[in-house]
Amino acid sequence: MKLLAVHPSGLMYTRVFLTLEPLGLELVAEAARQAGHDVRIVDLQVEPQRQFISMLETWRPDAVCFGGNYLANVPEIVDLAKLVKHRLPRCFVFVGGHSVSFIASALLEHAEGAIDCVLRGEGEAAIGSLLQEAMGGDLTRVPGAVSQNGEGPPPRFVHSLDEIRPARDLLRRRRRYFIGTLDPCASIEFARGCPWDCTFCSAWTFYGRSYRTATPEVVADELARLREPGVFIVDDVAFVHAKHGFEVGEAIARRGIRKEYYLETRGDVLLRNQDVFRFWRKLGLKIMFIGLEAIDEEGLRQFRKRVGANANFEALAVARSLGLNVAINIIADPAWDRARFETVRKWCLEIPHVVNISVMTPYPGTEIWHSEQRRLTTRDYRLFDIQHAVLPTTLPLPEFYAELVKTQQVLNRKHLGFAALRDAFGTAVRLALRGQTNFLRMMWKFNSVFNPALQLADHARGARYEIPLPPPADTVRDKRALYIHRPSGRRSRTLDDATEGFVEATRAG
Repeated sequence: MKLLAVHPSGLMYTRVFLTLEPLGLELVAEAARQAGHDVRIVDLQVEPQRQFISMLETWRPDAVCFGGNYLANVPEIVDLAKLVKHRLPRCFVFVGGHSVSFIASALLEHAEGAIDCVLRGEGEAAIGSLLQEAMGGDLTRVPGAVSQNGEGPPPRFVHSLDEIRPARDLLRRRRRYFIGTLDPCASIEFARGCPWDCTFCSAWTFYGRSYRTATPEVVADELARLREPGVFIVDDVAFVHAKHGFEVGEAIARRGIRKEYYLETRGDVLLRNQDVFRFWRKLGLKIMFIGLEAIDEEGLRQFRKRVGANANFEALAVARSLGLNVAINIIADPAWDRARFETVRKWCLEIPHVVNISVMTPYPGTEIWHSEQRRLTTRDYRLFDIQHAVLPTTLPLPEFYAELVKTQQVLNRKHLGFAALRDAFGTAVRLALRGQTNFLRMMWKFNSVFNPALQLADHARGARYEIPLPPPADTVRDKRALYIHRPSGRRSRTLDDATEGFVEATRAG
């Protein structure tokens, strides 16, 4: 079978700060190849839509798969699926990925027959059996499959993170992937899942609060094959296990691999495993992203971060002492007024770190999707991108966006002021001399993308597809109903006693 795997277009935030290779789609593509299928990938983040249409007309795939990791891409995916069915009526069209796993039935309804199946959960585990059953079999036998004929058994995890390596050779424009100054940048996975349960996040409900790791030697082998000088470690929380972090690092050091790394972690993990991060600084760790989410205890409790503000601030000091560039995230609640925005701006200007402001968004799959009592003000999928307000705002919406963008612009000028711009421009020139211009273009895009008038205008667009309403808060009595992969307790998180003890200790701040 000929399978065309498609990643949809980039979103608002990714048009400025980063464009990441579609690692999940590459893993599914490789699993399909190992099952004997002929696979190609089109990434609409970096390729024009005409390339996708040309592939349909000239290659004429038997199946087309869309990656649905981001909710805001749903309208594009549905429209492209309808285009496929119009041109190739007998083509098997299916969608998989993180976000669509939580809205499978709604997606089938939107597509009006253009999508044959939604594959929930980890796609690598089921892609082989799905394509086999698509050739005249029964889709309800496939774990995680949802179709008009019914649902298959619950999704299954891939047996081991070591079994499948990404089909990187199928991407034609690898030099277009970057994150900040890491240009070009590949992506790699050391571990999968998250043992914490923050209310705004769906990583834990997708993976059942599990945490699984890849074998260090396998990771090092993959890193050794990467041509890109920059590497984004995509783990939801890097180095939860100190032992695993050291073992991966030691395997890299033995091979003499030199890269520059960007990773994401938590403040409490950094505090507990400082020696690991210090070791990785020597290996090339350059940038660390820490999701603080809030700067006060009340906000941290609201998001159930299970770490106190003092611990977070101590973690920032540790990161500075290691000589790392640090980026942090703060979640703006639509209830913020002008005074709250001003308080946040002042705090952000007092610290040396890069600060990103995102808007609190109740996504399907998050606990706040079920518990948030404020009614949605829009059901347009395209606005569910953490850059638009989808809940009622205390300020009039134009003023909320004005304050939000003002805050983002202040922080942007802080890091791209004259002195910072001089250093950043030097980096951009060095990259340009190597033929890399992603970072250079990023420096001039901010004001054309982050614009309150444009964000407000997005609300005036007609929505052809609307997200289903969340269920009433009192209908979700069993938390297991939130999960895609069912939780199996502490044994699925592979955490040791010390880690569990540290997590409990930090809950009180």
